[in-house]
Amino acid sequence: MTVEKQRKIARWGLLIGVLLVASNLRAPITAVGSLLPYIREDLGISNTVAGSLTTLPLLAFAVVSPFATAVARRIGMERTIFYSFILLTLGIIVRTLFGVTLLLIGTTIVGLAIAFGNVLLPAVIKMKFPLKIGLLTGLYAVFMNIFGALASGVSLPLSRISGWGWQGSLASLAILSIVALIVWLPQLRKKAEVQKRDGAAGTAKNNIWKSPLAWNITVYMGTQSMVFFAMVSWLPDILKNSGYSSDVAGWMLSLMQLAFIPFTFITPVIAERLSNQKLLAAITGILVMVGAAGLLTGTVLMIIVAVICIGGACGAAFSLSMMFFSLRSNDGHEASNISGMAQSFGYLIAAIGPVLLGFMHDVTAAWIFPIAVVGITGVILIVTGIKSGADRKITSVH
Repeated sequence: MTVEKQRKIARWGLLIGVLLVASNLRAPITAVGSLLPYIREDLGISNTVAGSLTTLPLLAFAVVSPFATAVARRIGMERTIFYSFILLTLGIIVRTLFGVTLLLIGTTIVGLAIAFGNVLLPAVIKMKFPLKIGLLTGLYAVFMNIFGALASGVSLPLSRISGWGWQGSLASLAILSIVALIVWLPQLRKKAEVQKRDGAAGTAKNNIWKSPLAWNITVYMGTQSMVFFAMVSWLPDILKNSGYSSDVAGWMLSLMQLAFIPFTFITPVIAERLSNQKLLAAITGILVMVGAAGLLTGTVLMIIVAVICIGGACGAAFSLSMMFFSLRSNDGHEASNISGMAQSFGYLIAAIGPVLLGFMHDVTAAWIFPIAVVGITGVILIVTGIKSGADRKITSVH
């Protein structure tokens, strides 16, 4: 076999590995949503505690994101991703063992593991496929969200297999993480990259933390994530309360996540042709408000419109957030630093959503007020989105 052919095979192996890693970055979290009523009933927990099953991974994202790059510098990106997936597999199994404590511990481990993939996978794409960043970033987003949507849809049917229950359904996700581990193994032969920081990186970081523009981008990203993960947690319960079956509720959650996907492609194509992205960002907030209003009606047509609007809004806002990291920064250091800042504090904001909605439902015994709060977040998206979408750089606001 020629050297060129070996390189081609290795490149394809890396690509498949990247896509399999991406496939695991949402599925272990989104699979929980359709099963929450059964987990809650089986373990006798409140809606607030049940909401933490989505919140804990987001808190883990917030805590780990700033440190993921430092770990990768020491042992290499390939090894860091590999070890994080061993951790992911462990967390998936631990949370299915009996008891609330192990469920919460395992869920936290899952979040810690996924956080490394969230931060490092885009960097791997940039390093290994520098001429195809757009294409591979799109593929990475598609695989991440398709598997996330599928996990929502099939988790409930899997739980009905004799002897499986919600524990067996969630445990089955370990198969996907193990496959990713096996395919990723060849990457461990590569030497660990050791990257050095220079003084400019530290300066950029200091400027960013003082930048109102950077904080607007962070709040914008965090708010869209809050809406997304709140719906992942509670949409099935909301729909069941409106008289829909568990199966229909699960597939509506899948539809919401599938709606996410095309908007992640369409929005960047439109955004790069505009002088600013203020209108696009404002539209994402309007769509969330329309979606919340649709959920309140309870009618079949409006429910479908609502889940598409919310999924599309979150997909568009997600891709706009990723673009703002580059469009509003002056160089690679600033782009990297604002990404770390947004993923850390943004996911702290996102973590509020599932617990807040669960708590409000516990207090009011209804979903009207929690859904209204989702609508209010649309206003936040409009305000921070317009400020983030203005054609200016981070340092220009000092």
